[in-house]
Amino acid sequence: MGAGLVKKSFTIHDLPISERPRERLQKFGVEALSAPEILALILGRGIAGESVTVTVQRLLSQFGNLKGMAGASVEELSQVKGIGLAKAAQIKAAFELANRLEGYAEAGKKPLVKTPDDVVGLVRGRLKSKKKEHFLALLLDTRGRLIKVSEISVGSLDGSIVHPREVFKEAISASAASVIFVHNHPSGDPTPSEDDIKLTKRLAEAGEIMGIDVLDHIIIGDNEHLSLKRKDLF
Repeated sequence: MGAGLVKKSFTIHDLPISERPRERLQKFGVEALSAPEILALILGRGIAGESVTVTVQRLLSQFGNLKGMAGASVEELSQVKGIGLAKAAQIKAAFELANRLEGYAEAGKKPLVKTPDDVVGLVRGRLKSKKKEHFLALLLDTRGRLIKVSEISVGSLDGSIVHPREVFKEAISASAASVIFVHNHPSGDPTPSEDDIKLTKRLAEAGEIMGIDVLDHIIIGDNEHLSLKRKDLF
């Protein structure tokens, strides 16, 4: 095949300067960029014979919107034409950064955690669209202010995955006075299972022995959440 017939991958630099997302960001600020432009910046280049903007439009068409993309697995993303495993990993990493930023406490400003709504506000971004159960522990100081959010496990909740030893090791290391547990139900229904209730009681008993109060265990669904403490389930 002659050199003149070899197709090259199109990059953002193949767009007119006035349409390049990077230049638009520098001139007008990131707020001026559309979601497709931001995705084009993240991906950087398309595939042979195809602009990155076309690849981005295919992605959005496949998953409907950004929320659909955020909920997709690396494998699902990588099956879209123009998106291999490397680009799929870049997309997942970008969404995860956004999730972790949501509810992030600025240095020196520890949020006060008083209600289940406070808890949900801090962690919903980390748990939304997750297809597995993520079990988190909010570690609080003596005044009820957040020290840190620790991810204890990923997967179905049972004694072998969420063990008191692992939970309270984090709490002791952070000098926490109390903890609030929270996990998501990928089904969207926050109704606690028997295992959820048994595990919470077991952790509360272990906390009492160690002098660390278990204040609550909150389950997050799609559009609602449930407090086991308010339901008197432990």
